[in-house]
Amino acid sequence: MVVSNYVYICDNLFKKMNHSCPIPISDYPSVTLAHGGGGKLMNQLIEKMFRASFANPMLDSGHDGAVFNMESARMAITTDSYVVHPLFFPGGDIGSLSVNGTVNDLAMCGALPKYLTLGLILEEGLPMETLWRVVQSIRNTADQASVHIVTGDTKVVDKGKGDGIYINTAGVGALNHELVISPEQIRPGDAILLSGDVGRHGMAIMAVREGLEFETSIRSDCAPFYEPVLNMINEGIDIHSMRDLTRGGLAGALVEHSRQAGITLEISEALVPVGDEVQGACEILGLDPFYVANEGRFIVFVPEAQAGHALNILHDSPVSENAVRIGSVEDGDRAIVRLNSRIGAPRIMDLLSGEQLPRIC
Repeated sequence: MVVSNYVYICDNLFKKMNHSCPIPISDYPSVTLAHGGGGKLMNQLIEKMFRASFANPMLDSGHDGAVFNMESARMAITTDSYVVHPLFFPGGDIGSLSVNGTVNDLAMCGALPKYLTLGLILEEGLPMETLWRVVQSIRNTADQASVHIVTGDTKVVDKGKGDGIYINTAGVGALNHELVISPEQIRPGDAILLSGDVGRHGMAIMAVREGLEFETSIRSDCAPFYEPVLNMINEGIDIHSMRDLTRGGLAGALVEHSRQAGITLEISEALVPVGDEVQGACEILGLDPFYVANEGRFIVFVPEAQAGHALNILHDSPVSENAVRIGSVEDGDRAIVRLNSRIGAPRIMDLLSGEQLPRIC
C-alpha cells in the first residue's frame, strides 16, 4: 500500500548544504520490488530521488531518451558496468566509480566528456539511505567532471540477486581535434608514459574486504583524468595511443597494446611507482601490483621528441602530477612486453590466465 505521506518532502530539502534522503525511511527504509514495478513507488523514487538530484533540461523533458546537438562532427561513445563490492571504500564508492570510469574511457579516445546515461539495478532490501548516498556521489562526481546525466533506467531484482546495486553507464564525448588515437598508430621509438603510482584502487578495496590495517590508509586513485589528456592535445602533443589501467592493471594495458599493434615494448620495473602500503598489501595477499586495477591512472604513447614536454604537461595536473616515463617501443617484430626487473633480469609480461582479484571495478 502506498502511504500518503510517502510523497512528502520538505520544500527546502535541496537548498540545504547537507541533503538527506527524500524518501521517508519510516515508511520505506529499503528498496522494495514495487520500486521497480512501474507504479507510484517507482514514479516517486525517480521523481524525488533521481530526477531531483540530476536535474537538467534534457533529463527534465521526461522523454525515453535525450536529444542534443554536438559542437563537433566527431564523437566518442562508450559504455561500462560497475559491480564493485564493498559499495563504499577509502577514496570513493560505486557512484563516483561509475562516473569517473566512463569519463576516463572517453578521455582515452581524446574526447571531451559531455553526457552520461545512468542505469541502476537495485536489489530488494537495499537501504534507501545507502541508495541516497550513492546518488549524491554520482551527482557530485558528475558536477566535478562537468558532465550531465541526460537519461537513465531503474530496475529492481529479488533480494539475494543483486549484491545491493549494479550501475551501468554510457558516455558521449566530443572530439575537437584530428588525432587518431589507437594502438595502430604506435611507432618504434615512442616513449611510454605512466600518469602515476599503480595498484591503489584494487588494494584499497581488498584492504576493506580482508580487514587489513596499515600505518596509513590505502585510498583508491579513483578520479577523472580528462583534463591532462586534453591539455596534451591542446599543446600539440601527437598522442599515438592511450589506455586506462582498470581491470588487468598496468600489465594488461601494456600486453593488449603490444598484441594489437604487433610491437615490442621495453619496460623498466624500477621506474614504475608503487606505494609502500600497496606493495606490502600485495605481498601479504600474494598479488602482483602490475596486475591490480586502477581507476585514476593511464598510459600514453608519444613520440620520443615530445616525451619531455608531455611529462611537463602531465605534472601540471594534480591527478597526474607524479607521471613518469616507464619504457619505450622497440624496433622489433615480436608482439611482447619485456620487463627489465629490479635485479636486471628480463622477463616476458603476459596476461593472467584467470582473475587476480574479484570484483573491484
